[in-house]
Amino acid sequence: MSEPTKVAVRLQPRGGRDAILGWREDRLLVRVSAPPVDGRANVALCKLLARQLGVARGRVELLQGHQSRDKLVAIEGLDPAAVAAALPPREA
Repeated sequence: MSEPTKVAVRLQPRGGRDAILGWREDRLLVRVSAPPVDGRANVALCKLLARQLGVARGRVELLQGHQSRDKLVAIEGLDPAAVAAALPPREA
């Protein structure tokens, strides 16, 4: 089995609607409507990424940043090129 693809994320909880906003430096900016209470914003983040990437929710795992806005997420089953293709492009 190959290594999971890791993505650094900057999360904005209670942000209105769930959306992937793009990139700021090396972090993917994500907004979720869920509050940062009892891990609900983290769950919403993983669900949103799974839906955007077309993988099962169980293949998206929060590795770091459980109580921080800056997070590290692992995606199993997709190589870095497939993840990059499913996310907004990085600006040059």
